[in-house]
Amino acid sequence: MPASNSAPALLIIEPDFTGHRWRYVEWAMQAFAEAGHRCVVVTDSANHGHRLAQALAAGNYPGCKLLLATPAPDAGSGAGRLSYIRYWRVFHDMYQQACATLQPTLAVVPYADYFLYALPVLGSPFAATPWIGITMRASFHHASVGVRAPRQPVVNTAKALLFRAALRTDGLRTLLSIDPTLPQWHAGRRGGAALGYLADPSPDATGTGSTSADDARARLRLGSGPHLLVYGDVSARKGIRELVGALSGHPRAPTLVIAGVQDAETRDYLRAATSALAREPVVLDRFITETEEADLFAACDAVWLGYKGHYGMSGVLVQAYRSGKPVVATADGLIGWFCNGRELGPVLEDLSAPAIRRALDQLWPPPSPGAPSAPSPGVPGRAHLLARHTVGEFKRTLLSAAA
Repeated sequence: MPASNSAPALLIIEPDFTGHRWRYVEWAMQAFAEAGHRCVVVTDSANHGHRLAQALAAGNYPGCKLLLATPAPDAGSGAGRLSYIRYWRVFHDMYQQACATLQPTLAVVPYADYFLYALPVLGSPFAATPWIGITMRASFHHASVGVRAPRQPVVNTAKALLFRAALRTDGLRTLLSIDPTLPQWHAGRRGGAALGYLADPSPDATGTGSTSADDARARLRLGSGPHLLVYGDVSARKGIRELVGALSGHPRAPTLVIAGVQDAETRDYLRAATSALAREPVVLDRFITETEEADLFAACDAVWLGYKGHYGMSGVLVQAYRSGKPVVATADGLIGWFCNGRELGPVLEDLSAPAIRRALDQLWPPPSPGAPSAPSPGVPGRAHLLARHTVGEFKRTLLSAAA
């Protein structure tokens, strides 16, 4: 229970600041602070050196404070060997540590998938405090809404039942999903918390409107001819092996621009394999700054989204849309769902070398009378939905969910 002399505060709880998770914390606290709330970010003490934690500690976010929680030592014992239960315990413990000095008015969980399926068994980790959360990983419903994904009927049925039960958890006010098909799947069902769509934002770019392709190419030292961007954390799931294999020996291959931190396996592969490419790739194997990101999307002619085993949303897709760049996209998952009208570029039914080469020939047709024409659109496109994927829209939706 809160201490008697505690001050009211809105809690934003996220134990992990790696990847993009700290971004959601930052956007959430900005949204609520701008609306006049006193915000406290609760995270694991191991994150004390992260730049967001440092900025909070330095007072760089007016109306927001940082609370570093001591990790629960026994969270993983017994039933805690199951990750959903372990994380439920982690969030419950962080909440209790916050309650020692604060009076929580609302808890915000930027990544509720940690413990979502434990809720029907354990209830809310936040006692009587109301809370809202964001789910980013739910995929059990994809087969029933036309998203191409692996069929796991037993697992998906079980998760659907647990999900519906989780929505009836006491204290849960609203659950938001970055997958627009999840609220569609749930539409018409009554009872429990509201389920809404939260457009997953790409960070608002700085100065991209005035970044010319020529200037960006000069800064990146790119040569002439078409350039295809592979962006983000680069691993086998990016389809990078299939892409390089398809381009090897291809006389009209674009120049690959591979930007983002590579895992060790991919790094070793690229060092050995890229020598077979007609054009030497541009490789930026490191963290990409916001300025460099803006230049990359301005300078490159198209963006690669031929991912493997990725069925969720893609921030790179949003960035490509906002930059006005065509994509070469997988037909799988939400990437395929958004791109199925082919308004954004060619869609790959598979990652075979012939399929990839045909897609690239649609973007950069060979100079011959027999060049393939771009495919006509199939079903009505969904690309327009990507216009909502801004930080401003994210903040408005989050505030509405908490009202």
